[in-house]
Parts: sequence; C-alpha cells; structure tokens
Amino acid sequence: MGNTIINKINGTITPAQVINVKKALRDINDNLTILVGLTKEERETLLGMDVDNKVFTEDAIQAALNNAEMLPGYVKMDYITNDLELFKQVDEVLPLFVQVTEKLMDTRLLAGSEAFMSGLMLYRLFVSAAQAGVPGADSIVAQLKPRFAGQGGKGANGGEPNPPKA
Repeated sequence: MGNTIINKINGTITPAQVINVKKALRDINDNLTILVGLTKEERETLLGMDVDNKVFTEDAIQAALNNAEMLPGYVKMDYITNDLELFKQVDEVLPLFVQVTEKLMDTRLLAGSEAFMSGLMLYRLFVSAAQAGVPGADSIVAQLKPRFAGQGGKGANGGEPNPPKA
C-alpha cells in the first residue's frame, strides 16, 4: 500500500550540511559585528526608510556636503553618510537572507504538515486495526489518543480527529 498522502517533499538535510550551514551563519554573524538587536518598542519608535525617504535622505546629504558652510560645526557628516552607506549595504544583502529564510520556513511548514498528516493517517489505521481486533493495536491507540483529548465530543468520527482538508 502506497502512501495515500501527496508527498511534495521527501528528503533530509545531512548532518554535515547542518553543521556547515550553522558554521556559515555563525561566520556571517561574526563578520557583521555592526549588526544590532532592537526591542519591539525600539522598532516601533524608529522611522522607516522607503524609496521616497531614501531619495530625500540622499538629496539632503548631498545638499549638506555641497553647502557645509551653512551647517553648524557639531554636525558630523561622516556619521550621517555612514548611516546611509550601512543602510545600502544591508539593503543589498538582506533580500538573500529573506529568500533563504522564506524557503526554510516554507520547507519546515511543508515537512511538518506532511509528517503530521501521515501521523493522522497512521493513527486512523491503528484505530481500524484495533476495531478489527488486531493484537497490540489497542495499546497503540491508547498511547496516541490523548493528543485529541478535549477536541470535541462524540461525533460522526466517534471522537476521533477529523481528516485534514485536501
């Protein structure tokens, strides 16, 4: 009997790949010592840099560099230009991280969903085996059934989980 669940992904990441990826991520983190972590509250108070704000900022910086004599001496233009340059640098590499993160999250979601759907299928098979009097099936059902405790009363499925939507 083949697997009755559509299997869109089948495979694993080798232990060596996990080690190499974790090392690469640590290396990236170690190399990007300028990166910061903010609290949720800090993030909420900061201004965002969209395309229009970036153009405005670039224009303001260029105006300041061309007209430095109009600015007070305490304005540190190198600090301001460094902030914009860092924004551009992070903006250049961030899409690669977002792409990998999205793929990791999607892969985790799909693999977890397929594993759980398979677990539900196996549970139903053990329930059927127990109902048919297969020795040992009752103890397996007793081990697995608590997962569904408190999820509704006796219905069409006799208290068993509903099949997942296709």
